[in-house]
Amino acid sequence: MQRVTVTLSENLCQELDQFVQDRRYDTRSEAVRDLLRLGLRGRDEDATGEAMGVLSYVYDHHIRDLASRLMHHHHDHHALSITTSHVHLDHETCLETAILRGPVTALRAYADGVLGQRGVMHGNLFLIPVDSDSSTDAHGPMHQHLHVKESF
Repeated sequence: MQRVTVTLSENLCQELDQFVQDRRYDTRSEAVRDLLRLGLRGRDEDATGEAMGVLSYVYDHHIRDLASRLMHHHHDHHALSITTSHVHLDHETCLETAILRGPVTALRAYADGVLGQRGVMHGNLFLIPVDSDSSTDAHGPMHQHLHVKESF
């Protein structure tokens, strides 16, 4: 790790301290690292490689054929999907969360196909860069380990 010194205005420092307290960080450094990761994540539009993705979205299941269209989209891209959860928020809306794994470009295309549907009200794709290695070991042939990377 490297030590970096940053100068902050009194107001910004107070906001940081409040953020540390509200989110229950042990130190300012931990909070600043998370804030930097979040801010730098916006640069990953050109990211390539493998990633884990968490796609969360809310939709109105009364929209004509939307549930069917979403199901077909999931089936058309089944190789990317690890698991999906579905929660009924009220009589009209559902929250779904899909955990995905694959090439960043494929995960983005998959998410765009879901989030672009008429009736999907809120949504977000969260990407986690990973490296993978496959090997034969005590766990069996082609046992795969994913290693989280610091960035894309």
